[in-house]
Amino acid sequence: MSTIARLQRWYADQCDGHWEHAYGIKLMTLDNPGWSITISLEGTALEGKSFEKVSIERAKADWLSCRVEKEQFLADGGPGNLDEMLLIFLDWAQQP
Repeated sequence: MSTIARLQRWYADQCDGHWEHAYGIKLMTLDNPGWSITISLEGTALEGKSFEKVSIERAKADWLSCRVEKEQFLADGGPGNLDEMLLIFLDWAQQP
């Protein structure tokens, strides 16, 4: 299953008639350039789940940082790291 299909499934599983009105997923671009992701964890099975921060710097345009703060999964990365950031979230979110 593709990364986007997995993310769509995770999102759909959270939608209960209320969660999607107050929370959700934000995907934005950065000006350095790169990507920024914010995923609300409040009201999901991931609320309160521990996450070990991930920081990778391979090159000027090949980097990422993922962390959980205030019941949000936050990730920033280079222009080619979007899929990798989403995979880090999904692998963590879908582990037993």
